[in-house]
Amino acid sequence: MQTSSRSGIFYALTAFTLWAIAPIYFKEMSFVPAQEILAHRIIWSCVIVLFLIVLLRYTDALKTVLRSRKALTAMLASTLLIGVNWGTFIWAVQNNQMLSASLGYYINPLISILLGVIFFKEKLDRVRKAAVVLCFCAVAFEVIQFGSLPWIALALALTFGFYGLVRKKIAVDSFTGMAIETAIMLPFALLYLALSPSPTANIFNNSAQVNWLLFAAGPVTMVPLMCFAAAANRVSMVTLGFFQYIGPTGMFFLAVFLYDEPLSPEKLTTFVLIWSALAMLIFDSVRRLRKTKVARPITSKETL
Repeated sequence: MQTSSRSGIFYALTAFTLWAIAPIYFKEMSFVPAQEILAHRIIWSCVIVLFLIVLLRYTDALKTVLRSRKALTAMLASTLLIGVNWGTFIWAVQNNQMLSASLGYYINPLISILLGVIFFKEKLDRVRKAAVVLCFCAVAFEVIQFGSLPWIALALALTFGFYGLVRKKIAVDSFTGMAIETAIMLPFALLYLALSPSPTANIFNNSAQVNWLLFAAGPVTMVPLMCFAAAANRVSMVTLGFFQYIGPTGMFFLAVFLYDEPLSPEKLTTFVLIWSALAMLIFDSVRRLRKTKVARPITSKETL
């Protein structure tokens, strides 16, 4: 059990660290249009995940979902959501909006809490209510200061939040879900490349180096996902919850210190409000975890 937990932590760290540094790849690929990168991400992710499904013998799970009209309808919704999320993220990174992308993934846990209240009738305690209020204050502050909604951050947070909701409702494993989603998007990706006037759209006209970089969009997507799936099977969701902040934190530091995106006092205030909300959630989770650990020995003694 301890070995499994340690390996789970290793896989979680690997997954979220890779997601944190993924913007470096998309930034380096700025010479290729964002839509084209998205197309290659879909194509090569689909190829890799289908190979893995055969290799890991997930074919029965795939057939089960394909036979369910209800599951396939839900997968259409999740496909649209993850497609918009991927496209928005790539565009944001390539257009010097990495801070906005980071903010979006910081907001995401708070969106997930709201969705839990709306769709699963989960109760909000005082801490979570305060965290949600701070999140709304951060968005309101952005609107007042800049005169518009932080649409990139909200688009990323909402699409990923609803994507998680849909996937939770249908309870499809990561590999099967990704295979179906990328397969649904595959014809559109191929059609885009066939009709695109971009000089790099035709892989037969590219250098080997460019084609390898385009193919890398698949592993950049799938490797952290596989590590995340391995971690989810070995550690609790509470533990995974603590690791999820590695991604947006990495993006934040890359944006400010590597790519010199301007961090105005107003923008920093927005981040401080969100960080405060997340700090409240983290401390509350730690407090609950400690209470659970203390209660377990007492319960054991009482049953004896």
